[in-house]
Amino acid sequence: MLSQPELLRYNRQLLMHEIGRDGQEKLKASAVLIVGLGGLGSPVALYLAAAGVGRLGLVDMDRVDEGNIHRQIIHASDDVGEYKVVSAQASIRAINPLVETTIFKEKLIPENAADLLMPYDLAAGCLDNFAARYDLDAACRQQGKTHVYGSVRGWEGQASVFAPGGPCYRCFFRDPPPRDWRPTDDDKAIVGTTPGIIGSIMAQEVIKTLLGVDGTLRGRLLLYDGLRTKFRELTMKTNPACPVCGER
Repeated sequence: MLSQPELLRYNRQLLMHEIGRDGQEKLKASAVLIVGLGGLGSPVALYLAAAGVGRLGLVDMDRVDEGNIHRQIIHASDDVGEYKVVSAQASIRAINPLVETTIFKEKLIPENAADLLMPYDLAAGCLDNFAARYDLDAACRQQGKTHVYGSVRGWEGQASVFAPGGPCYRCFFRDPPPRDWRPTDDDKAIVGTTPGIIGSIMAQEVIKTLLGVDGTLRGRLLLYDGLRTKFRELTMKTNPACPVCGER
């Protein structure tokens, strides 16, 4: 049930026909694992907390450094040197103390992915590590849970929803790079607004998924070109030969 303070806090969302009181109670009862508290994870965590998602799990092993601040808006200059999950937890509590947070100062790997995901309804993959994307998506598929995906580089970004019954991440991105792959300077280049845009789209897709609202990015890959301010999309289909969710 929603308390009086919650009714006041979420008043504008309660006016939404797709949300209302029942939908807000669904959000309150939901739990989301956010993997990566960087450029994408920042808006995802802040908007999900502000929207009233009841429980958030925060996974990241890195500490805040000066070069993060221009795009990782959940952290402040005073947080430099602090673990990102600790800094993010403080920001979430400041924006919505009604949300419960659990922090994990670790990297998502095959050995811990299933255990990290188990208590949560779905995962938001806010990762810049290719191997971890495959590991998270495989864990989601094994547990029948949705993986809301985002990726950014420079002025460009992409987002999708990999949900049970539809294609998984590996259906579309078949072959993972070597686990020792390291990004080049071109891969690292980023304007701060790009992850803000893609992260906001991811947060909205999480909310729609939790509410059971039609029209998510399931089966579609949304591509964003910020330099030309254009969106386009590709249709994705389940690959029968996919090593994760295929027929074999």
